[in-house]
Amino acid sequence: MGKVKIKKKSTVIDMTAMSDVTVLLLTFFMLTSTFLQKEPVQVITPPSVSDEKVPDEKLVQVLIAPDGKVYMNLTGAKDSTVLSTETFRTEVLKIAYGEYSKTHPSAPKLTVQQTKEFSNIGTFGVPFKDLSNWLGMTLEKRDEFLKEKGGIPIAMSIKDGQRNEFQTWLGAIKAVMQDHGIGKEWAGGGKGISVKAGQDSPYSQVQMVMDNLQTEKLNKFTLMTSLKVEEEEK
Repeated sequence: MGKVKIKKKSTVIDMTAMSDVTVLLLTFFMLTSTFLQKEPVQVITPPSVSDEKVPDEKLVQVLIAPDGKVYMNLTGAKDSTVLSTETFRTEVLKIAYGEYSKTHPSAPKLTVQQTKEFSNIGTFGVPFKDLSNWLGMTLEKRDEFLKEKGGIPIAMSIKDGQRNEFQTWLGAIKAVMQDHGIGKEWAGGGKGISVKAGQDSPYSQVQMVMDNLQTEKLNKFTLMTSLKVEEEEK
């Protein structure tokens, strides 16, 4: 009796559906991910054993470079219905630059495109007089300008009631936080402002930043450090 031959089935697997799912997932992660923007200068923070993390929302980061220049970075709430990062930056810019324009009527007005550019910028820090020009530059030229001519002026004013530019930014930030009903929450716990200074950052500048914060009645803030593992007892 002859053997019955079993018809061989194809072992080819159709990967079309899997490819579609992969592309959809990749697109989803690309659209929802927040990419870290590089800082204008490298700051090596001092080590500490504290494992308390800096919040990743409703945060104002003050960066003090080794050459003493001061920069800022604004991050809104994760819940965009409360205060998105883009809205936070836009509203702060309008208030801060508006205050500057009152005493400098010849200052150029910011265009809609420049305001939009600012809402997408991470770390910033140029004098108000250069802000309009800086926002009109390419990304590469912006970075170069920050390193060479950047830095928010923080010298304490000798005139009563007159804010320096750093205090003007802080005042605008406080106003926006209060307008959105999160002013007390933001400033109360001391985690809303983080000062990042390196081992080589001038202590005089660090002290001046702290003095400016206290002048604006922002007495609670944190200092960013890198994690240091405690040595085990012998």
